[in-house]
Amino acid sequence: GVVGLYLPAWLHSQGARDSQLALTEVIAGILIAVLAPLVGARTDHLARRIPSLRITTIVALGATAFLASGGVQQTLVLLGVALVGFHLGASIYDALLPTVSTPANRGRISGLGVAVGYLGSFVGLGLGLLTTEVLGLDDSATFRALAAGFLLFALPSFFLIKESGTPEEGRGPRLRDAFPRLVASWRRASQVPGVLPFLGGRFLYSDAINTLIGGFLTIFALSELDLTESEVNVLLALAITGAILGGLVAGRLVHRLGSLPTLRFALVGWAIAIGVGVIAATIDASWLAWAVGPLGGLALGATWTSDRVLMVQLSPPERIGEFYGLYATVGRFATILGPLTWALIVDGLGWGRPAAMLGLMAFILAGLAMLRRLRTQVPGLETARR
Repeated sequence: GVVGLYLPAWLHSQGARDSQLALTEVIAGILIAVLAPLVGARTDHLARRIPSLRITTIVALGATAFLASGGVQQTLVLLGVALVGFHLGASIYDALLPTVSTPANRGRISGLGVAVGYLGSFVGLGLGLLTTEVLGLDDSATFRALAAGFLLFALPSFFLIKESGTPEEGRGPRLRDAFPRLVASWRRASQVPGVLPFLGGRFLYSDAINTLIGGFLTIFALSELDLTESEVNVLLALAITGAILGGLVAGRLVHRLGSLPTLRFALVGWAIAIGVGVIAATIDASWLAWAVGPLGGLALGATWTSDRVLMVQLSPPERIGEFYGLYATVGRFATILGPLTWALIVDGLGWGRPAAMLGLMAFILAGLAMLRRLRTQVPGLETARR
């Protein structure tokens, strides 16, 4: 609701340049990349993730509540704070997957989580329509409503998930240890078969996905496909529906085929969706957008369902939180390179947004190629985990 639709639309209405949003995401991405492994290691040390999840959630929703209450610069600063809180929280949340599942049902639980998450996106759309279309309030009211919804739907995870781990003795990692911990985490990851190729591949495909869902797809639809904001709302609703189905279907595919084949199918779907979007903009066939939305949604749900499970399968149980911090780190470094690439192509070289979309497709295909290395390093990933 925030980064996928209402904030990019507000920035577009204010005449903000693509590079301004890109710079904000780059700065936030650097902070997340450094802090995520530290936060993950602390939750491993404490054997408790929920207290940290509460803190990061409060940071995210506190900043979200004040978006669009001032000028573009103030809003972008608040966006950066919200992104840091949200994505640090997301890495903690993802690391809870082993707590709420078993190896036999992990794919289905991951898929169900993705599906329910995107079902909540309909609520985000509804809150925006309620504040703007029904109540006639300004954009800042939309973000306050989204922040309130964020808190409301986070409460069950705060109080209903039971953790039973035993804290480690001694003092946990501290803030000043952030960079040394980051280096040490990467060294440990290099000793576990398959982790580095997976994280390298995730960096590349997340580069494209996070750039698109981080606001640039909405800008592309408004500017290159000449859709109205109302049409973009409908298109996003179709994409969300596709993401729900993608999560549910991918959960079953992970169980039947394995996490790696399911992830590869999802990335092929992404490449096709981006290619159709470029064709639509090039030949002025905006009607093709109505196929791109659902296809991209299916690929989105399937991607997050399968790669979460793949990360669990590759990680040592005692380092789940730390390795999910690296998982978040590569996702955030991807949001540095992706927006920078987009800004360079669009604002720097002046090649236009369709060319930027082709650049993102290249990242998807490169990530797909890197995942092929997992087939030799961890052969069991080609079959389902029973």
